[in-house]
Amino acid sequence: MNVFEKPLFIFEMANNHMGDLDHGIRIVREFKKITEGITEFNFSIKLQHRDDSFFHPAHIHRQDHKLIKRFVETRLGYDGFKRLTEEIRNNGFLTMCTPWDEPSVDLMEELDYDIIKIASCAFNDWPLWERVAKSNKPIIASTAGAQLDSIDQVVSFLSHREKKFAIMHCVGEYPCAKENLELNQIDFFKERYPGVPIGFSTHEDPNNVDSIKIVVAKGAHLYEKHIGVATDKYALNAYSASPEQAKAWVDSALDTLVMCGGSKTKRKGFTEKEMSDLGILYRGAYASKDIVAGSKIEGADMFLAMPNIEGQLVANQMSKYNEFYAEKDIKKGEPIMTADIQTKHLRKQVIEIIDELRNMLVESRVALPPYVDLEISYHYGIDRFHEIGGILVQVLNREYSKILLVMFPGQSYPKHHHVQKDESYHILYGDLTVDIEGTEHKLEKGGLLSVNRGQVHSFKTKGGVIIEEIATTYIKGDSYYADDSINKRSNRKTLLTFWPEWMK
Repeated sequence: MNVFEKPLFIFEMANNHMGDLDHGIRIVREFKKITEGITEFNFSIKLQHRDDSFFHPAHIHRQDHKLIKRFVETRLGYDGFKRLTEEIRNNGFLTMCTPWDEPSVDLMEELDYDIIKIASCAFNDWPLWERVAKSNKPIIASTAGAQLDSIDQVVSFLSHREKKFAIMHCVGEYPCAKENLELNQIDFFKERYPGVPIGFSTHEDPNNVDSIKIVVAKGAHLYEKHIGVATDKYALNAYSASPEQAKAWVDSALDTLVMCGGSKTKRKGFTEKEMSDLGILYRGAYASKDIVAGSKIEGADMFLAMPNIEGQLVANQMSKYNEFYAEKDIKKGEPIMTADIQTKHLRKQVIEIIDELRNMLVESRVALPPYVDLEISYHYGIDRFHEIGGILVQVLNREYSKILLVMFPGQSYPKHHHVQKDESYHILYGDLTVDIEGTEHKLEKGGLLSVNRGQVHSFKTKGGVIIEEIATTYIKGDSYYADDSINKRSNRKTLLTFWPEWMK
């Protein structure tokens, strides 16, 4: 089972069973009630265990050391600890325990615990880490009081041993004031340790349900809180939650999941109501003069205004990538209905070109920066792009520049020259024929060629090519084409930004 597959709630019972097995069983059953029917999360109840060897023989029975006294008096013994572990498992919780010493890890393995938890105070306990690392159990570690270099060391230690693990942001104040919660540490850990589940171990006022909303929204994957059940015999401390408080805590996390929505890696979908509510605000297209069937509808042939009517062409459907042609006569002042026009979607052609670019980059294994600017050049119109054209990938532009020129199979690039730029071409992939003032140079992968400013040159490729162009500063407008009609053509480029993650 992948214990980190779903967000995980950790109910930390610790010593709140008070060494009373019946009370511990009651806590388990009370908290089982608040998790009924919730499938969005996994739930665990966590215990703690200390072997006799954890205490110095001369101090184990001390009554004047507050923590030693509490730890010893609240131990369940082997049989009681095993029975409480069985109760946790039988109620559908994942079993988790904090071992404070190496023999306790042995016990975790004997009882087949699902998860081992390392307490903040043991974060730098390397003898304990060495023993835990020999186990095949998933590991969760709290980081209260740990310096960054220590956290780096632990993450490296576990990663190199291929352990399944998570780390918890934690503040070791009991209880913790809200101004000390430092919830932005969630973001810090997520960025520093990509791929490692990040959690939040909380000790604030149990009535605080705001912090859980924040950490869920920030993408924390684990949430830990001390829990217990108050009775006439046993009181709760200031940082442990009752079942009612824990229920409010979990419900608040559920509400946050609902509000945050679905994927973090792609754009959300749109409800019918959202589109309907927005749609009535769009400006509709109306004929500004009589439009004859069969004619192309230019910008001057229409005006935009509210209201629009159902089925009308609206401003949000209009861009330089869409061309409209009338299929019937449209009178001045009439709405232009989509049923009465033919739409030519040039954007579709751009998307197809980007798909081809992506496929060539994947095949060639040419790596790009996180995002780059693209210039899709179609010198005689986008309809002839696959005959004449290319894609310029702008990598950097300083006193020197680097551009990748991508051309698809069978493409050519027309004759031109530069007044201010010298260029050198390194072929990263494919084949290229360069014509420099009438002399052809055939290049394959690894080939290198330079072109001086003022030299007229052109390209063509049989099977497609990726050219690394290293040059002096790229200056817009410094390309002069032999065919002057190209120089005069205003609409011969599409500029956009490309994220290589599209290739995934």
